[in-house]
Amino acid sequence: MCQNNQTKVTEFVLLGFFSFQDFQILPFLLFLLFFIVILSENFLIVLLISVSQNLKHPMYTFLKNLALADILSTSNAVFPLLDVILRKMGRIHVYHCIFQYYILCFSGFTQSLLLIVMSLDRYLAICHPLRYAMIMNPKNCLQLVCSSWFVAFILITSEIILMYQLEFCESNVIDHFFCDIAPILQLSTSNIALVSWYDFVLSLFMIFLAFMLVIVSYICIIVAILRMSSVIGRRKAFSTCSSHLAGVCTYYGTLVAIYLVPSSKNLRDENKFRTLMYTVVTPIMNPIIYSFKNQEITGAMKKLFMYKKEKCKTLK
Repeated sequence: MCQNNQTKVTEFVLLGFFSFQDFQILPFLLFLLFFIVILSENFLIVLLISVSQNLKHPMYTFLKNLALADILSTSNAVFPLLDVILRKMGRIHVYHCIFQYYILCFSGFTQSLLLIVMSLDRYLAICHPLRYAMIMNPKNCLQLVCSSWFVAFILITSEIILMYQLEFCESNVIDHFFCDIAPILQLSTSNIALVSWYDFVLSLFMIFLAFMLVIVSYICIIVAILRMSSVIGRRKAFSTCSSHLAGVCTYYGTLVAIYLVPSSKNLRDENKFRTLMYTVVTPIMNPIIYSFKNQEITGAMKKLFMYKKEKCKTLK
C-alpha cells in the first residue's frame, strides 16, 4: 500500500532514446520501414506455407508458427517505439505496460520452444531418417506446435498474475522505449522477491536450458553428418540444418547481448540499442535465414507470383 503522503502511480512515462531527442523524423521513418519489411516478410512466409502443397513438411509448419511469433513480438515492441520517437516521450497505463511485457515474453518463450522443436525435427531427419515420418506425423507435429504456444502461455501468465499484484508509488519514469521486467520492478514499492525469483527461474529455463538442448541436438547432428560416407550426403545434410543453426545463434546471441553483457554507465541508450537487435533486427533476419535461401520456398514464391500475374492478365 502507498503511504498517506505518497501518490499511487497509474501511468508510466517512457523516456525513449536520448540519441533521437534532436531529430525524430528520420529514425521514425527508418523504424517504420523496418516494421513494414518485417510484417511483409513474415506474412509472405505464412501465406506461402499455408497455400503451397509442396510446403506441407513439418519443418515448414514450425517455420510458419515462428513467423507468427515474430509478427506478434515485433508489433508489440515497434508500435510503442514509433510513438516514443515521434513524441519524444511516451505514456502508458501501468496495466497496459505489464500486458506489453506479457506479450513480449509470450512471443519470446514461444519462439524459444519452437526452436527446440525445430532442432528435434532436424535431429530426427538426419540421425533417424527411417523413423522420421512415423514420429513427425501430422498429428504429432500439430501437438508440438500447440504445446509450444500453450506452455509459453502458462509459464508467462503465472508471472504476470504476480506482477499485477505489485503497487507503484511516486516514481513513474521508465528509461526505455517499452516495458521490460527490470525497470518495472525497480519502480515497484511492493515486495518483488517472489516475482524476481520466478522471473530468474523462467529465464534460466527458457533461455539457458533451451539453448543447451538445441546445442546438444546439433552436436549429435554434426557427429551423425561426419560419419556419413557420401560427400554429397554430408553436404546436403549440412545445408538442411545450417539455416536453422544460424537462426538459433542470431536469436540467443541477441538475448545474451541484452541480458548478460553489462552495459556502460556512460551510454544511456546502449542497452536500448541492444534490445532493438532482438525486437527488430532478428525478425528481419529470420525470414532471410530460414526461408528466402530455401529453394522450395523460393519456388513456391515464384509460382504464387506467376499465378497472380496470369490471373491479372486474364482479368484484363
